[in-house]
Amino acid sequence: MKKIYLYGLSLMLLFATKVQAQNEVIDKIIKEATENSQLEVLAHEIMDGVGPRLVGSPQMQKAHDFAVSTYQSWGIPARNEKWGEWRGWERGITHIDMVAPWTRSLAGTQLAWSPASPAGGASGEVVILPEFANAEAFQKWLPSAKGKYVMISAPQVTGRPDYNWQEFGTPESIEKIKEEKTKVTEAWNKRLEATGQDRRALPLALENAGALGIITSYWSNGFGANKIFSASTKKVPTVDLSLEDYGLLFRLAESGKKPQINLNAQSKETGAQPTFNTIAEIKGSEKPDEYVMLSAHFDSWDGGTGATDNGTGTILMMEVMRILKEVYPNPKRTILVGHWGSEEQGLNGSRGFVEDHPEMMGKIQALFNQDNGTGRIANISGMGYVNSYDYIGRWLNKVPREITKDLKTEFPGNPGTGGTDHVSFVAAGVPAFNLSALNWSYFNYTWHTNLDTYDKIVFDDVRNNAILTAILVYMACEEPEMVSREQRIPINPRTGEPGEWPAKRSPNRKGGMD
Repeated sequence: MKKIYLYGLSLMLLFATKVQAQNEVIDKIIKEATENSQLEVLAHEIMDGVGPRLVGSPQMQKAHDFAVSTYQSWGIPARNEKWGEWRGWERGITHIDMVAPWTRSLAGTQLAWSPASPAGGASGEVVILPEFANAEAFQKWLPSAKGKYVMISAPQVTGRPDYNWQEFGTPESIEKIKEEKTKVTEAWNKRLEATGQDRRALPLALENAGALGIITSYWSNGFGANKIFSASTKKVPTVDLSLEDYGLLFRLAESGKKPQINLNAQSKETGAQPTFNTIAEIKGSEKPDEYVMLSAHFDSWDGGTGATDNGTGTILMMEVMRILKEVYPNPKRTILVGHWGSEEQGLNGSRGFVEDHPEMMGKIQALFNQDNGTGRIANISGMGYVNSYDYIGRWLNKVPREITKDLKTEFPGNPGTGGTDHVSFVAAGVPAFNLSALNWSYFNYTWHTNLDTYDKIVFDDVRNNAILTAILVYMACEEPEMVSREQRIPINPRTGEPGEWPAKRSPNRKGGMD
């Protein structure tokens, strides 16, 4: 009996010692993240210093090189690992001036991969895509587009966000605006359908008819914010104008005042460019061939500087690696971070990594991904892993309550949750989880807009996220055994029915080359 008692006491002392050691590391994580944060420095260097990170652009390569050199300065081995090639394109200046019926410089952005204007720009009348009875009528009109800039986006009924109307509008005016928006949208969609062209073929038809350029405006429903996507033209520039300036030109053209602009949009094609993921690692001391991974896509759209999509995810993962190297330099398992090179075009960087390293997939303990903005991490889904509530729950219990008090979890969750890089790993059977953040007007102010810039980052929230993520990684490294990988039946998010998702297919390794 005495031996059993002593054995039990030894186990209790061992457990207490282990808990004390864990608490000491966690305290060090919190102190390092709070007192020596590098988030502002990293954000400035990446968003302001490097700029937008369009895949295949010089800025994307500069970003990869910056990450490698920064990790190496922290004593963390890092490399740029090629996953494929992409169409190279380099942005130049975009100057848009209305020169008639009066003079005004307009706010607009050349779309990614858009052809350039002639040197010095070109002046021409701005016209609205007319209404057509059918595709034949559109074909008859096409020659009249020669030498003109053609507007192909619907005009906006109001430039005020919905929350303005909800706060200040009368019930009658709110209902009227809703009806007008619906009416204008439906009418414009019918106008486009009548051309017989899909939305990417229409600009090509216009440029082939001799149009000087294409003018669009994709308002994000937030003051000053426009969605900036990619051009489908091959010979003439496509630009996206602010809601305000697009509306000005539209009203002038509609009333017969024949507005004219001079557009000088410069850019250049640079041919097929190698594309990379940046990988950094802190080698494990006991189980070096087992891994805990951090994940964030490095690329961005280039209307802004990609601060919340996904600069904040990027600086978060870099900061977590820095903190762990400082306070947990000899982790039980190897800690890896992947900064993926082409999430925006179809998760290509992360899919490429999964395909290139099949031998690693069964050895990844857990992966933590962050993508959607600057807010505090507020949701974690178990991604269909049946026992995720057990280990994720235990790990979260080590995070200070003030950080997790508003965090919601869903277990076991749906394996189709969240269309970002963690799903590349879920498809390979890896327990991979997205750390979903509070909105902070992400979808109507920063996601793929010209306003996605440094000043939108909420650094206190990102600091909290660094503490939470670093503790999750630490606890996953310290877990005695590999966690359960049992999954529920996958659900296809497109149909809601059981089925594999996402498709296990090779990434597009020569994208954008047409």
